[in-house]
Amino acid sequence: MQVLIEGQTIKHDQYGLGVVMESNSERTTVDFDDHGTKKFITSIWSAELIGEAPDKPTRPKRRRRAVKAAK
Repeated sequence: MQVLIEGQTIKHDQYGLGVVMESNSERTTVDFDDHGTKKFITSIWSAELIGEAPDKPTRPKRRRRAVKAAK
């Protein structure tokens, strides 16, 4: 398996559909729909690439901390 691009969609035999969160020559991290985040050794894992990364990857917005009212 090759190094993938963040945001690409893959299908894994055991875990199903997931989105690549990070990938380099040593490790690949995938967030699966039903199984959460999993890390794999890039050189030995296998999955089917089913979708390309979006042009502009979407990142979750940062949540603001609730401001406590001063007493």
